[in-house]
Amino acid sequence: MIGLAPPAYDPAAPAAAETLPVGGPATVRSYVRELFRRHRRAFLLLIGVNTLAVTASMVGPYLLGDVVENVSDGSRELHLERTVALFTLALVVQALFVHQVRLRGAVLGERMLADLREDFLVRSVGLPPGVLERAGTGDLLSRITTDIDRLANAMREAVPQLAIGVVWAGLLVGGLAVTAPPLAPALLLAVPLLVVGCRWYFKRAPSAYRSEAAGYAAVAGALAETVDAGRTVEAHRLGALRVEQSEQRIREWTAWERYTLYLRSVLFPVINATHIIVLCSVLMIGGVFVLRGWIGVGQLTTGALIAQMLVDPLNIILRWYDEMQVAHVSLARLVGVRDIQPEAGDDSVRPEGRDVLADDVHFGYLEGVDVLREVSLSVRPGSRVALVGPSGAGKSTLGRLLAGIYGPRTGRVTLGGAELARMPAEDVRAHVALVNQEHHVFVGSLRDNLLLARNGADDAELWAALGAVDAGDWARALEDELDTEVGSGGVALTPAQAQQIALARLVLADPHTLVLDEATSLLDPRAARHLERSLARVLDGRTVVAIAHRLHTAHDADVIAVVENGRISELGSHDELVRADGAYAALWRSWHG
Repeated sequence: MIGLAPPAYDPAAPAAAETLPVGGPATVRSYVRELFRRHRRAFLLLIGVNTLAVTASMVGPYLLGDVVENVSDGSRELHLERTVALFTLALVVQALFVHQVRLRGAVLGERMLADLREDFLVRSVGLPPGVLERAGTGDLLSRITTDIDRLANAMREAVPQLAIGVVWAGLLVGGLAVTAPPLAPALLLAVPLLVVGCRWYFKRAPSAYRSEAAGYAAVAGALAETVDAGRTVEAHRLGALRVEQSEQRIREWTAWERYTLYLRSVLFPVINATHIIVLCSVLMIGGVFVLRGWIGVGQLTTGALIAQMLVDPLNIILRWYDEMQVAHVSLARLVGVRDIQPEAGDDSVRPEGRDVLADDVHFGYLEGVDVLREVSLSVRPGSRVALVGPSGAGKSTLGRLLAGIYGPRTGRVTLGGAELARMPAEDVRAHVALVNQEHHVFVGSLRDNLLLARNGADDAELWAALGAVDAGDWARALEDELDTEVGSGGVALTPAQAQQIALARLVLADPHTLVLDEATSLLDPRAARHLERSLARVLDGRTVVAIAHRLHTAHDADVIAVVENGRISELGSHDELVRADGAYAALWRSWHG
């Protein structure tokens, strides 16, 4: 079969930049087997009820064939009353069991879909923080929305319907073999066309649907990025460029959409031709057999009706198997997180102290490209260290290494002599906390947002934490105070207020070592200065590593580390570095005037 070729370009190309992988065949099969094991009883019950429904549906053709056979033999006693009564009873039984099949199939599909959603969320939350930080917005968004939506239909209907269709078709073929054995081989005449058509289609469909899904993820990523950076796009007059990029990705995505539509436009006529061949072969071959006296007219009637009934299960199998091709791609994208090994950690690795040490650390996000090189830094317990330097120098990356978010490529980052990379993530978070410019206010009450940091804290502790970050006044002014709904759909908080909530969580978490990555950058200079002074009282005695956005933060630090081009170029106190008249002194003069 020759037709439309797949697009020459590959909209799946953006997938190369994804950090969340697509699950391989082994991962998908393993997860499917796990789902079947969880719902084994429900599957067996569905198949059992479906078997009874199909068996009841074959009573009608058998009774009609018997009547036709009697008529053809000239019998005067047709027992129509008994035939009608049995036929009516079979219809009632069939209707009852078909209702149960649909009901139990829908319930089974919803339960499997709920399991899938929960498994994806639980697995995603358990991934290493660095993996999620590097994941593209469009990829994450498309997996949790589009892929889930595509799987919803498959889980609700495709899986139960496929099981129903396979059982249905098998029972009908078995019924034909029992009631009219010579006609059963006639079904084989349609097999070659069906096999060739399906092999042609299913050889191309999985990769096409995979590229279509990746193309949609690229479209979603481009749109989300443009919306998120709307002000930057407007300020730099990048609107036309962003529109052009989005349109290009849309063109690539729609090209794959057209190609998958073309594949279906070939498959469906093949299926229709198969139905015609099945029925015609049974009638023609059966007619010859009747004329030769090898079978009766009643057997031919029963066989023709059963052959006609095969149309529905074959349509179900092929239709939903096609749907499963789309679902398989989405399922592979969702269970791909299983291919990422969670941070195992070693429970026996315990810090013996609070000193933080980076020893000859090299780190990079891409293979062979180091962002940090030959970095060594010692942070004494209770001291305050400021990381300063130009944008892109590696300050935030170093802060994440010290917080245990990332592990070094070479070298060691230790807390109390224990390597952070070897400690379980929960233990690291109990000792070290990171607060950066990015923060989130969850939908819910102000109290719920604060309790994320320490579940079980009472109202007095919550108010104390808000007061420590100068958020007490506006929080008490809310209509329901701590019970006020905030976030999307609730009270809209300013960026500064959201940042104060993030800092209040930090106070509640009460770690002994803090990494503040420009944590007050969204506040105006006066408010930021006041907030930092308030925090200074709360953080007294704790180790603080601050990525300094404003140099007055560095001025107050015990030690200042100047990061340039991935290396620490200067190290010392504010007065020492000003006297040295190096990079820090130049930054101080340009900022302070």
